[in-house]
Amino acid sequence: MLAQRWRKIQESVNKFCGCLANINARNESGKTEQTKKRQAPQAGDTSVIVYAAQCGECFKWRVIPTQEEFEDMRSRFIEDPFFCNKIADVCCDDPADIEYDDTRIWVIDKPNLPKTPAGFQRKLVLRRDFSKMDAYYVSPAGTRMRSSTQIAPFLEANPQCEGLSVSDFAFAVPKVMADTIPGKFGKGLSSANKKIKALTEGDDDV
Repeated sequence: MLAQRWRKIQESVNKFCGCLANINARNESGKTEQTKKRQAPQAGDTSVIVYAAQCGECFKWRVIPTQEEFEDMRSRFIEDPFFCNKIADVCCDDPADIEYDDTRIWVIDKPNLPKTPAGFQRKLVLRRDFSKMDAYYVSPAGTRMRSSTQIAPFLEANPQCEGLSVSDFAFAVPKVMADTIPGKFGKGLSSANKKIKALTEGDDDV
């Protein structure tokens, strides 16, 4: 019964998580609390440094080597979910690459966002209060654009961007998981944890 309950919890979390993005390392083992506090990630200039996806079968997290690979997977995640065997020489019996815990700041990305157009860069920056991330694009010439209202005139003024449209640029940002935010900035349970709590407090005949 417990195994069935836990699997239902995992399935709920997996559906909620879809593709996972960011891990910002902090609180490494062997360090004093004072050192950990000094070396905690500084919001405002922190972007995604590791990408990962959760297997739809075993629910383990697998590190995705590059942003390009992650974006390709994310762009079709709903119709083509991620499974461990999509990575060469990896299967569900292998240990997870990383674990979801509060030693890192995690953010959950939205599925099926478009891949970043060739030549452009998509940047994500964590706000100083850890409330959310902001997204912006950098053009091949270095122009920064922070909203779709800036994209449209840029495309019109740059004929070399022919074939691109505003819909090729996504400003939807990942959700910062509240239960992984440093102490005083945490604002209660994340939506994922609320789902878990609701399930664990449900009927015993799950």
